[in-house]
Amino acid sequence: MQKLILIEMKIGVIVAMDKELQQLQHLFDNSRIIVEKCGIGKVNAAIGASEMIRKHRPDVIISSGCAGGNGNDINVQDVVVGKEVSYHDVYCGTAIDNTTIYGQVQGMPARYQADAMLLEKARSLSLTTSHISLHEGLIVTGDWFVDSKDKMRSIIEKFPEAKAVDMESAAIAQTCHIYKVPFISFRVISDIPLRDTDASMYHDFWATIAENSFQVTKSFIESL
Repeated sequence: MQKLILIEMKIGVIVAMDKELQQLQHLFDNSRIIVEKCGIGKVNAAIGASEMIRKHRPDVIISSGCAGGNGNDINVQDVVVGKEVSYHDVYCGTAIDNTTIYGQVQGMPARYQADAMLLEKARSLSLTTSHISLHEGLIVTGDWFVDSKDKMRSIIEKFPEAKAVDMESAAIAQTCHIYKVPFISFRVISDIPLRDTDASMYHDFWATIAENSFQVTKSFIESL
């Protein structure tokens, strides 16, 4: 796809919380970029994505916000780009279809893949933003704020390769899959649950270092 075509893209950015909206909304002054808050959790995320598609008909949807991180190479303020996303709290059983795996909604993909062109753009971005640690990998989604090590361990037991855990990305990805809208997720790591106690990292993130943490999303959008 040529750059001239990309310049004309209408881009939808979906976040869950007012805190995230405040970080991103002031970064853009361009009518082709729509930043909206959906609310926390999978149902709100799916409704938000559906309404964005209905009202604005974006060429691309980006899920942005914060997430809990996983892995020895992940630190607070790093950014995870979701090469693929899945649910960590969905299980449809095997009574009807024994090919459906844990995390998969029956009849839907087991994992939703990021749009290939958008992912390639994100990879190129990582080469030019050396001051930002950008990781590519699996993001898992569920209706649970992970504020304990035990809960994080139970998720990672089933998804050991997961780089980030959030509450919206897979629901937005499923909606985009149904409506055939290219999708990618960027998640700023606000805390590392397996290294944290009582979500203190999460609270410190918003109190002290959230400012400018969403610049990678801005840089990515400006590259389109």
